[in-house]
Amino acid sequence: MKPIKTKLNALENKEWEVDFLDNFENFNTDNWQDQRIWVNNETHCYVPGGAFGTREVSDGSLKLKVVRIGEKVPCDNFDKNGKQHPETRYMAGRIVTKNKKEFIKGKWTAKLKLASNGEASMFPAWWLLGAQNNESPVQEPDENICWPLTGSGEIDIFEHHGDHQKDHFTTGAIKSLGECDKGDWWSLRKGFDVTLNEYHEYSVEWEDSDLVYRVDGKEIYRNVGEGDNYPEKMFAILNFAKITDAPMKGEWVMEVDWVKHEFRK
Repeated sequence: MKPIKTKLNALENKEWEVDFLDNFENFNTDNWQDQRIWVNNETHCYVPGGAFGTREVSDGSLKLKVVRIGEKVPCDNFDKNGKQHPETRYMAGRIVTKNKKEFIKGKWTAKLKLASNGEASMFPAWWLLGAQNNESPVQEPDENICWPLTGSGEIDIFEHHGDHQKDHFTTGAIKSLGECDKGDWWSLRKGFDVTLNEYHEYSVEWEDSDLVYRVDGKEIYRNVGEGDNYPEKMFAILNFAKITDAPMKGEWVMEVDWVKHEFRK
């Protein structure tokens, strides 16, 4: 056991160094791009450029929103099989660091809050995806691996399922079942209570072979031995989704103070 303890102590003594930080003083296209894609049978349309007020940077924070417009309009989002999203009156924002800021392992953190929570159909998220993912936009030759195989793996740092509970979120990795589009969503995930309308720091870090999840720097959960299943570069995703036809009051807002990635020196 002594060599293992020595290894852990050596890791703990290494300092984190920031290699990516966005404080959202503006929307920096060197860091982010819009992603327009239809997944999970979401009932909204992801729109670019903050159309309909779905993405705003003001007062030093990013606001991603789901908004309800009057009449249903056409949506140019397509699913991975090429099927176009039906007309909808719900518009939403989704941004990614894909082909902008992608990193192998380390630690990803975002400081965020929700303006409201616990409403049916709410599905805001902060998560990671492997950089060789073959879903739109495909911009580089090696983006040819289907979810959730290695190269296109998924780690969910923060997800709030409004249908389930107020002031509650889930975190954890998606376990690949070894085939395209076949993943185990729940065996590596756990739920936690937190005051969602207050800012908190949500992070995941690679610690040897483990994935360690923290809120405000405190460990809340660990996927033991799962870290080695994600050796690839990964990019970050922030989005606010609407996942059922439940009625919606007003607009939904996820506010993000900053996002960063760190590595061990």
